[in-house]
Amino acid sequence: MRLEDMILVSVDDHVIEPPTVFQNHISKRWAERAPRLVFDAKTRMQTWKWEAGASVTPFICAVVTLPPEEWGYDPSTLAEMRPGCWDVKQRVRDMDANGILASLCFPSFAGMCGSFFDACKDRELGYAALQAYNDWHIDEWAGSHPGRFVPLPLSPLWDPELAAQEVRRVARKGARAITFSEAPESFGHPSVHTGHWDPLFEACCDEGVALAIHIASSNMAPCMEAQAKLAPISCVR
Repeated sequence: MRLEDMILVSVDDHVIEPPTVFQNHISKRWAERAPRLVFDAKTRMQTWKWEAGASVTPFICAVVTLPPEEWGYDPSTLAEMRPGCWDVKQRVRDMDANGILASLCFPSFAGMCGSFFDACKDRELGYAALQAYNDWHIDEWAGSHPGRFVPLPLSPLWDPELAAQEVRRVARKGARAITFSEAPESFGHPSVHTGHWDPLFEACCDEGVALAIHIASSNMAPCMEAQAKLAPISCVR
């Protein structure tokens, strides 16, 4: 396969995060409190755990090569998956075989919009862990094979000013997209129709960063949020 023959850019891929996500990117201050991928010999499950809760990877996120009748939502381990789900070298090999030039990968254990970090009551820890995740995603996952991935960091879902700050930070690292929720109000935060998130939107406009919003990036079934019906159409700039 020649690189010039690959013309497909997939903008709805996913990454199954390896256990080393935080290993090289979180400061010593927070290292002992960072999320860890833990294997339970009794349940034979792998779970990301920390003081803010736990998250498993449902098998539906890693069903590549399997027939539909074997798909499911049961928690899965890395050993049950095709290595290309979580090993970036193997992912690029699979991309080559499929004619995929570039890939944008949404998170798995962290939630489609970073809700895993939003659940942390210690906001300093939550932001430190989120930044470490973003640095891993940009520098290691995407950075290991320049030009083959569109970096997709996470935005702090709990603070529009902090989210704007993270947009500007990751833009300096080369990111041109960042995740966000389809309904932040479902996590107890203001709706996008209130003006609360204008600092984030303005930062995205300034830096040329797109908001990547995946279906199921909220805590509710798809519906038209009430305030959307009343909000006038306006532009941040």
